[in-house]
Amino acid sequence: MSLKVIARISDAMGLEVDLSLRPPFISGRQRDAAHAQCGAYVQRRLEASGWLVEREVEIVHGRSHGWIDLLAFGPATRSMLIIEIKTEVDDLGRIERTLGWYGREAWTSARRLGWRPIRTAVWLLVLATEVNDERIRANRDALAAAFPGRASEIQAALARQAPSPPRALALIDPRSRRRDWLMRSRTDGRRSPAPYPDYAGFMRLSSRRHTSRST
Repeated sequence: MSLKVIARISDAMGLEVDLSLRPPFISGRQRDAAHAQCGAYVQRRLEASGWLVEREVEIVHGRSHGWIDLLAFGPATRSMLIIEIKTEVDDLGRIERTLGWYGREAWTSARRLGWRPIRTAVWLLVLATEVNDERIRANRDALAAAFPGRASEIQAALARQAPSPPRALALIDPRSRRRDWLMRSRTDGRRSPAPYPDYAGFMRLSSRRHTSRST
């Protein structure tokens, strides 16, 4: 119907017409340098444990677009991992909603890749900074409910290609070469300070490392 017809109908019914325009929902596809380093680091660690890994996997539902940071598949157990990487923890509600959507849509993406998973898990991996540690502490109850699994459980699951725990949270340091590369937060009992004060602190150290390599 044309706008004129809609206006006549609404007038006859005593209704007001409210026309609003909204862009489609777009989630993911972060392009900052720290996020790219974290993604490449986690991918290498997963592949070393025998997982098949795809980065920035596109999902589409209607007019909504999103990109899963890392989608991994364990052929031995047909387990699938949906991994969201955050360099900064901001809107927890948005993170939960986005990951819920990814969890529903990832099965279609897996089939496009030729994977046939029978179980899945959603893990949130956060850059290990003091700022993020503090945000996790400030929201510890909500995060404990949304992501009850922790670093040690993820580490054990990766080795056996298992999706347990189904929802989990851990910190990561993409410059670390430790065997146990997933870190606990302060809330979960880690006593040492985070390796970086904040996002900018990580970028400064990372830039120095690349500069020293080039010289």
